[in-house]
Amino acid sequence: MIVCIGAGPGDVGYLTQRGAELIRSADMVAGFNAVLNVVRSLIPEAAEIVTMGYRDQVDKLAQVAQAHHAGKRCVVVFMGDIHFSGFQYLERVERACGHPVESLPGISSAQILASRAKVCFDETTFITFHRRGDLDPFKRHLIHVLQDERNAIVIPCPWDAARSFMPRHIAAYLLENGISPEHPTEVWENLTRTEAEWHGTLAECVARDFTDMSIMLIRTRRPMPSQIEAPESR
Repeated sequence: MIVCIGAGPGDVGYLTQRGAELIRSADMVAGFNAVLNVVRSLIPEAAEIVTMGYRDQVDKLAQVAQAHHAGKRCVVVFMGDIHFSGFQYLERVERACGHPVESLPGISSAQILASRAKVCFDETTFITFHRRGDLDPFKRHLIHVLQDERNAIVIPCPWDAARSFMPRHIAAYLLENGISPEHPTEVWENLTRTEAEWHGTLAECVARDFTDMSIMLIRTRRPMPSQIEAPESR
């Protein structure tokens, strides 16, 4: 058995019961250190823990695949939504194993943010820049989303300086491409942990720095239903 499990936005309380059961019964639990720290209290003492980073993940996943093929019950833990920002990592797990693997999604940071900020997913597009490869198609998609008067929930890219695309970079890019500076904008940091939040506009966001653990909401400029005055009764 090998299962990829979404551990949620950083708090073990947002892990599904099925995910917790699989971790408790695993012979091997693997993942990045920050993610393993979220679920460490659930890992059995007898289980082998495989910690990896960006540079050695291919070698470490090969180790997990070897254990899986030897009949061990293996769990690879992801932060957030497996089929969104974690999808490239899922592909690496499958390449290591040589076949498709089972996945169990967790509660993503986008779901938590939508709940905190009271936005409807039907009117919101979820975009991640936390990926390898060319970001330009996703940048253009974000422009179209806002031009279509939809909310955008955005996961920034916090990697090295050459590739960093954090909230202030995102705001600057949108302004350079004709998006109104008046779009209401929020940046939430450490969702489910310390829950720091910032409210302003795209124009104000350009001058702000945020931590790597950030998620961004750019609201439509259309008035929310609560802002529309009800017609006078006759």
